[in-house]
Amino acid sequence: MNPEGIVPLWKKRGKTSFDCVRDMQRLYGTKKVGHTGTLDPDVEGVLPICIGRATKLVEYMTAESKEYEGEATIGFSTTTEDSSGEKVEQKDVSETLIETDVDEVLERLNGRIEQTPPMYSAVKVKGKRLYEYARQGIEVERPFREVTIYKLERTSPVVQRDGLVTFRFRVKCSKGTYVRTLAVTMGELLGYPAHMSDLVRTASGAFTSDQCLTEEQLAELKEQNRLEESLYPFEHALKDWPKLTVDKEIEAKVMNGAVIPLPKTMDESRFTLYNQQGECLAIYKKHPNKEGMMKPEKMLKIL
Repeated sequence: MNPEGIVPLWKKRGKTSFDCVRDMQRLYGTKKVGHTGTLDPDVEGVLPICIGRATKLVEYMTAESKEYEGEATIGFSTTTEDSSGEKVEQKDVSETLIETDVDEVLERLNGRIEQTPPMYSAVKVKGKRLYEYARQGIEVERPFREVTIYKLERTSPVVQRDGLVTFRFRVKCSKGTYVRTLAVTMGELLGYPAHMSDLVRTASGAFTSDQCLTEEQLAELKEQNRLEESLYPFEHALKDWPKLTVDKEIEAKVMNGAVIPLPKTMDESRFTLYNQQGECLAIYKKHPNKEGMMKPEKMLKIL
């Protein structure tokens, strides 16, 4: 039987997200594998990987909020906005920055903000990724994007020495947020160049760091013929979604992709439909043209 489900992988530093996909393809013996939100090579942390039928959820899981723990260094900026890049601008922090100064800046960054993607990022401009331009030394105009910072707080003392200021922070943010750029903005608001000197993703959607397995742990499970134990059912990724449970008659209609009546109690525009055995059948949404009806957006259960 083909493997299917979601493995909460702990991605280690030094690997790209696509490296991890290739590794999981080899490990699980299937090409039907997809990751749920790019992590830079220098960042470690939670990277849920969808296997088999669970790949139908990649677009939804990628859109979920993410949580990170990072470190900002104030005093110099880099080409990549993190510690892997070359130093661009330096300005020693000569004044004393106290914790309330930092906390006020972090408070200002909560909510909806605009970001310009770093030159060293995978955003495409005119058919090429920004990092391809950056490697050629070509500067191009970058489109800004709106992101949401749900929570941003300092998690360490503010340390000041040798002209630099460092502090750690925790952030919960929407998809598409560049935490590197967030660290740079912290510095700008404090009046100094800055970069992100460390970053770990601690949660992605419904998956947290304490659920994750490393590649070494997965390889060990495979040797013991227990690899299926690593897979969460795809219902886990949908556990916080609005949910409707249907009877057998409606289940048959859902499995045929039918347009069906929308319960008056359901206000959300998108939701999951389950059968009485607890299996998620499909993702449905309000019908755009037929009042009081709903239509399938994504079929999940196979007949």
